Amino acid sequence: MIRRCVHGKEALDILEACHNGPTGGHHGANLTAKKVFDVGFFWPSIYKDAHELVKNCDSCQRQGKISQRDEMPQNSIQVCEIFDVWGIDFMGPFPSSKGNKYILVAVDYLSKWVEAKALPTNDARVVCKFLKSLFARFGAPRAIISDRGTHFCNDQFAKVMLKYGVTHRVSPPTAYHSTDNSISLPIELEPPSLLGPLKMQTLIYQTRRDQRKVQLNELSELRDQAYENSLIYKEKTKRIHDAKIKNRVFNVGDQVLLFNSRLKIFSGKLKSRWSGPFTIVQVFPYGTVELSQNSGPNFKVNGHRLKHYFGGCPGFLKPLVLFVLRSQELHNPQLHLGIPIS
Repeated sequence: MIRRCVHGKEALDILEACHNGPTGGHHGANLTAKKVFDVGFFWPSIYKDAHELVKNCDSCQRQGKISQRDEMPQNSIQVCEIFDVWGIDFMGPFPSSKGNKYILVAVDYLSKWVEAKALPTNDARVVCKFLKSLFARFGAPRAIISDRGTHFCNDQFAKVMLKYGVTHRVSPPTAYHSTDNSISLPIELEPPSLLGPLKMQTLIYQTRRDQRKVQLNELSELRDQAYENSLIYKEKTKRIHDAKIKNRVFNVGDQVLLFNSRLKIFSGKLKSRWSGPFTIVQVFPYGTVELSQNSGPNFKVNGHRLKHYFGGCPGFLKPLVLFVLRSQELHNPQLHLGIPIS
């Protein structure tokens, strides 16, 4: 088949028609290039230009969803002492039971000890009262981890943390998967359990006392061994997790699209769930990304919900655009001087 060889602006118009025209269908780069061949046109870099055009297509970038491969790298939380770090969060609202609609849950990251309390509201006042009773029973911890809810991020909560010398850590904002993995000790890391109640009754007091002394002497060594094994376990878990995700790097100044998960409750398969583009202002080490928008304040989201946005002119057309602008300046000196032309 004899094909006509084209280049420059004419090649762009042909690619746009085959990809974005009434019969285009926004197909991939290979199928778009095949359409160009079928209509009888050719140029040497057709596949490269088709890939560049599809990558920069605004409609194509706003399609699809996010998956597990879009998650951010995992960050380990290593704890070596019991009751050093607590995770706290609200559950609910539930149907009212004796006036209570919420459950405030606190979990120790090492021992998995759970403290829960039914509450009628989920404001900062009940949280501070719950924490004071928790500190009175178990002592003040080193850190408390919570989400970004207003009942945890407020002045009253901060004053309580400052009073007891507790560090408040905030997990990344996400509705999918948190990148801070919970502390989990394998069963082989647990120290040997005591003998059963029936056997303990047959032992004399001296035997029990000597056995307890041995266990107390071994406790420090067992704790150090459990800490090292837990660190190895978490490094292995992080390596397995990070091997399954995409290698994405977000830098300050990049343009990204934001996946809006709330749209899935509405009908309409063809409605895009991607909004933007937004500009990255700051990238935090724990997976949170701060974005800026044209109208409104900056806001923070989890990197799981972001993907890079490739806008503007395709790369293979930039020399052509510069050549056209330069030609216009030569023929119209007023353009170069910035004088408006009537």
